[in-house]
Amino acid sequence: MKNKQTNSDIFNLMENWAPKNLAYDWDNVGLQVGTYNKQVKKVMITLDVLETVVDEAIDKGVDLIIAHHPLLFKPLKQVNIESVQGRIIHKLIQHNITVYASHTNLDTANGGVNDILCDLLGIGSSKVLVHTATEKLYKIAVFVPKSHMHNIREALSEGGAGHIGNYSHCTFQSEGQGTFKPLEGTNPYIGSQDELELVDEVKIETIVQEKKLSNVIRAMIKAHPYEEVAYDIFPLQNKGEAFGIGRIGKLDSPMFMEEFCEHIKEVLDVPTVRFTGNLTKKVDKVAILGGSGEKYIHTAKQQGADVYITGDMSFHMAQDAWQMGLSVIDPGHYIEKVMKKATKQYLDKILKKDNVEVILSEVNTEPFLFI
Repeated sequence: MKNKQTNSDIFNLMENWAPKNLAYDWDNVGLQVGTYNKQVKKVMITLDVLETVVDEAIDKGVDLIIAHHPLLFKPLKQVNIESVQGRIIHKLIQHNITVYASHTNLDTANGGVNDILCDLLGIGSSKVLVHTATEKLYKIAVFVPKSHMHNIREALSEGGAGHIGNYSHCTFQSEGQGTFKPLEGTNPYIGSQDELELVDEVKIETIVQEKKLSNVIRAMIKAHPYEEVAYDIFPLQNKGEAFGIGRIGKLDSPMFMEEFCEHIKEVLDVPTVRFTGNLTKKVDKVAILGGSGEKYIHTAKQQGADVYITGDMSFHMAQDAWQMGLSVIDPGHYIEKVMKKATKQYLDKILKKDNVEVILSEVNTEPFLFI
């Protein structure tokens, strides 16, 4: 099968999973270096874009690098190819390799980094630790002749509308009559030019998430028989899907703290963890935030966590947690590497049919050695 996937297509796939609007304001997600329009045959997933990672991509004939941590956090004033960052950018452009980053949006997204960590560690029934956003919901109402109401209802649902909780195809319809007069230059599905038509129609209403609205409109218009489609879109006050950083939940199998530390080391493949607290305490409720999350120790404590797992804990913040009676496990920032395998699995399901190969970077970007 001929490959038809472009960088832009794969960006859209990533943003269906982790929409860019979920990223923190200070973050720089999306396209970092490269182009939207190049066709893609090989994608490589990495946590970081280091020079060794770029060299690996060149050697393996990679078209697109998808990273968790952005290559470019701040606007550049110059690209000096004698600097490390300049050399990286130069090599990427020389070899026509595009870089895309999905960072705090992937941390925040449902099914993203923090949910992956919960699944691996056996933290069940988890909820958002720090709420940052609620997805906007819209109602879409479309007017259609009775002969096509089933087609339109199915197009709306297949496009992504009509989901309420664990129910799909949720719609409401009402009957009425629509009027229109086709003017010069029209090619009406029903009626004739310059004659007023009165048509029995059905109004179909349904709910749609903001991220799916464009797809739903396209699907609806494509399935509609009319040359000019009459439809309305209303913003809703209903609360949509909640998003946020970190998760908190209960262990599937409670255990003592020392055993839990060993469990983390084994499951997340880290040689050591830093710990503050009581090793003999029983662990039931766990808060976790991949990356740097020390500023949320008070949130974890207030929500009843027995232990808080996060990286990059500083000396004084660890002391604060200790004094307030919150145990903290710091397995390092590098545990976010779990996004690599999960991203490959997600993309493979969609891209295999187009002969796009998705590989994992074999470069270890953990800067620390544990001696």
